[in-house]
Amino acid sequence: MFIANKLRKENIAEYLLYMWQVEDIIRANQWDIEKIKTNVINQFEVSSEQKQELIQWYEELIDMMYHENVKERGHLQINNNVIIQLSDLHNLLIASPKYPFYNAKYFKTLPFIVELQNKGAVKKSEVETCFDSLYLVLMMRLQKKNLLKETEKAMEHISQLIALLADFYVKQQRGELELD
Repeated sequence: MFIANKLRKENIAEYLLYMWQVEDIIRANQWDIEKIKTNVINQFEVSSEQKQELIQWYEELIDMMYHENVKERGHLQINNNVIIQLSDLHNLLIASPKYPFYNAKYFKTLPFIVELQNKGAVKKSEVETCFDSLYLVLMMRLQKKNLLKETEKAMEHISQLIALLADFYVKQQRGELELD
């Protein structure tokens, strides 16, 4: 919760990847708050009041996962909303003549995105495809699995595009982004 709140303000891309990881942590602990307390919450060196806040946060996420029917797979609506916001911003940036460097990065990355979309069983937005790929690579790295050179190259382009998008998101939230 503390990390999520900080990331939400500072880097929306890292926030989203973190929240997807939290969803998977909840699944790995079988939606059992006692297991989450033992395996996750107790690892934080925080006050007992902050631990209670974390417990409540995880309990609320568990409840949301049940009610939104994403217990086994999928993402919470709060996380899907971030994807929607980022996709909308991405489309506005592409349509705007004010940010040719974003367009240039996008068109250099587009072949990798299209290739990934063609491999997927479900049609997703370009932004969600990028995040799916970033998350998969994150999980592979956590498992100490090696990536192919082609995958490394694709991820470099995708990471740069998403980093740009995240920067523009911060500017948009501050009211500093002019798209017209």
